[in-house]
Amino acid sequence: MSRIRRRGTPDNPVYEARTRDIVVRVAPSYLAESSSPDEGRWNWAYTIEIENHGTETVTLISRHWIITDAWNRVEEVKGAGVVGEQPHLKPREAFRYTSGCPLGTSSGAMRGSYQMLTDEGEAFDVEIPAFSLHLPGAMRRMN
Repeated sequence: MSRIRRRGTPDNPVYEARTRDIVVRVAPSYLAESSSPDEGRWNWAYTIEIENHGTETVTLISRHWIITDAWNRVEEVKGAGVVGEQPHLKPREAFRYTSGCPLGTSSGAMRGSYQMLTDEGEAFDVEIPAFSLHLPGAMRRMN
């Protein structure tokens, strides 16, 4: 069971989910300097922090993203680790990384999960909270 929260400000939201004492926080941002709206390309960055609030040591094995654009077109991305790493988190440790996502529309949403593995060999999924990708100052709605 997971719990999702949204914090931050309207133009700088932070989304948070907690699954089995693993907290995932996401802070998305629009990359205006590398976007080309005239060519139908909007680029986004997101910074993720994963914190282990539990008593078990865990390793992030893989990721699964579900990316939805403003036309409700869905793309799924699966792969090993994140940004070329499979972070190993002892209790009270955290891992932070930044990655990106191009969209063919000016808004969208992302959500997903990480597969974790305990040192004892138990696999479980950790929710990545759904988060909106909206231009600063634009009308907001979750796709």
